Amino acid sequence: MQADAPRACRFGRRWYLNNESWHPSVPPFGEMKCILCWCVSGETHCQRQECPPAACASPATRDNPCCAKCR
Repeated sequence: MQADAPRACRFGRRWYLNNESWHPSVPPFGEMKCILCWCVSGETHCQRQECPPAACASPATRDNPCCAKCR
């Protein structure tokens, strides 16, 4: 066994290679498009997409379902 080989990450029932990124799937909701996870040396890191606050009364999410923007 090589100790210096990059380690993979397990998330749910799947394995991901070192430096691989994915959108997690969470039952019963399905794929979480606004969250990005990545594998770093055997550790899984996840982060929600950061969005600037919308400066209007009724923002829309047409172009980007994760972030609301003014029309």
